[in-house]
Amino acid sequence: MKVATLKQFRPEAFLSQAGIGRIILEIPKKERFFSQGDDGDAVFYIQKGRAKLSVVSGRGKEATVSVLGPGNFVGEECVAGLRSARIASAVAITHCTVLKIDRKEMMRVIHDEHLFSDVFVAYLLARNSRIQEDLIDHLFNSSEKRLARALLLLANFGKEGKTEEVIPRISQETLAEMIGTTRSRVNFFMNRFRKLGFIEYDGTVKVHSSLLNVVLHD
Repeated sequence: MKVATLKQFRPEAFLSQAGIGRIILEIPKKERFFSQGDDGDAVFYIQKGRAKLSVVSGRGKEATVSVLGPGNFVGEECVAGLRSARIASAVAITHCTVLKIDRKEMMRVIHDEHLFSDVFVAYLLARNSRIQEDLIDHLFNSSEKRLARALLLLANFGKEGKTEEVIPRISQETLAEMIGTTRSRVNFFMNRFRKLGFIEYDGTVKVHSSLLNVVLHD
């Protein structure tokens, strides 16, 4: 007599479908996942689309912290503390399909499912490394290099099998906020990159690998 076995937990299946404590949402362009100061009651996993994280200072100045796409978690910091307040706002840049995971369910699966814990910890380590690289970029590189790096990252350059030459529409204002400069400087460098053949730019942006020369040039 064959003994029934429990179905093996698969992180990719957990993150692709609705279930207990998690629902799939469609978030239209420019709509918010959550706002700065909201209670951190859920984690979002982007299945399709792109979103940006932005922070507004006490004086009303806004800065884009990062742009996230498929495979990224949003609001994951809420698992670190009890009902912690959101430190940033998350807004859809394009139409997004996301999995919303209740904080309690996220905590449960982290503790009970080692395969998922491994995936989540690896993501957090990679995210932390990216934040450190962004800080170094802001401290030491010119705005031209920062823009080139941002475009390459948006195109997933260097990630095997994941390169997206054409970046979905993203405003020059958002790019300026990401790299800490003005829209006019972004416009100047975008035109310069186009004239040099590093990108094709007509609303959408097609990134060529030659843009890497800007980042590597001293």
